Amino acid sequence: MTKHIIEEAKRCLQCKNPLCRQGCPISTDVPGFIKLFLEGNIQEAGNSLFNNNPLSTVCSIVCPHEEYCQGSCILGRKGKPISVGIIENYISDYYLNLRKDFDIDKIVGNVAIIGSGPSGLAAAFILAERGFNITLFEAQHKIGGFLRYGIPEFRLPNKILDIYHNRLKAMGVKIRPNTLIGPGITIDTLFSDGYDAVFIATGVWEPNNLQIKGESLGHVHYALSYLKTPDVYDLGNRVVIIGGGNTAMDVARTAIRKGSNQVTVLYRRDQEHMPASELEVEMAKLDGVKFEFFVGPVEILENGIKCIKTQVSEDGSISGIEGTEFVLEVDSVIISVSQGPRSNIIKNTSGIEANKKGFLIVNERGMTTREGVFAAGDVVTGAKTVVEAVHQAKASCDEIQEFIRNKYAL
Repeated sequence: MTKHIIEEAKRCLQCKNPLCRQGCPISTDVPGFIKLFLEGNIQEAGNSLFNNNPLSTVCSIVCPHEEYCQGSCILGRKGKPISVGIIENYISDYYLNLRKDFDIDKIVGNVAIIGSGPSGLAAAFILAERGFNITLFEAQHKIGGFLRYGIPEFRLPNKILDIYHNRLKAMGVKIRPNTLIGPGITIDTLFSDGYDAVFIATGVWEPNNLQIKGESLGHVHYALSYLKTPDVYDLGNRVVIIGGGNTAMDVARTAIRKGSNQVTVLYRRDQEHMPASELEVEMAKLDGVKFEFFVGPVEILENGIKCIKTQVSEDGSISGIEGTEFVLEVDSVIISVSQGPRSNIIKNTSGIEANKKGFLIVNERGMTTREGVFAAGDVVTGAKTVVEAVHQAKASCDEIQEFIRNKYAL
């Protein structure tokens, strides 16, 4: 494996105007860290990766490289692009597991970060490194948010998040698990207790429903609820997942691993238009997951699901084809048609506005409609990739720092 990584790294052309960097949402200097790696400076390569992206180890695993850096590699125009992810993973994993002592000069400014998913974790690392006093609030018992509770461990090992937890503590970050901000502790509480700024990074955890008959039946579940604690579910053998995103692929592959041997994904369009990455779809197929394309659910029954064949019009709209209804016999149905933000903060806070879908409204500086309250990640944009969430968090951190400096006239 190591030999393959070295061979891949040596294929890099060290372009003067690297398209791979332009293709990365966070502008990772791919030629730069590869050059350092090949020169024997792996620690410096790792440091450059982490300075640019605190979640480099995570992104090296879950990023859709074929859409970003790897997909932009000039070698891919006539042949095989550089496998950037495996090189980044080798370097960042090595660097993450090194013992590191932190000697950070503290500065004025207390920041509350709500949510420890991609945006929250990135902001905690960045702002703590800059010397701010950080308290990270997490509703669950361990940090990670979607990274821990929405991505299966066979794809993203929890030990990575445990190392992040220890690093944050070593940097002086205070972590409050099992603390839901909104009903008890409110935004007003945080400000009255001396926080200068609040950063909301709560993600999207409210499942969207299908609005068809049968959704409340006992064998019907929602994707993120299942992925959070799959061992408490008895799905049976015949499982149908409704949806076509990466989360649906994770659900299907997890169900296979937990013993269900007839797992089928239903999607209303064709494979080409699935939001899931091509790699994740192919991996699901290799795991034994079956796919039914141009099929939509009509009604969930006690022991099955009534479906209809679908067609896509020239304007992109989807409709059922009359007379093509059929019933699939199932033991369990899992709905995976995206999620929206929860309203626990909005309902208990004045001055913070959201759009019709519940996503927080922010200005060009990442500040919500309430002064001193910032937000980024999926709670603002809807479900995006991890690296996009980190990119937004970095921008928000710059604005939070400027806000606190102006507050204290520093």
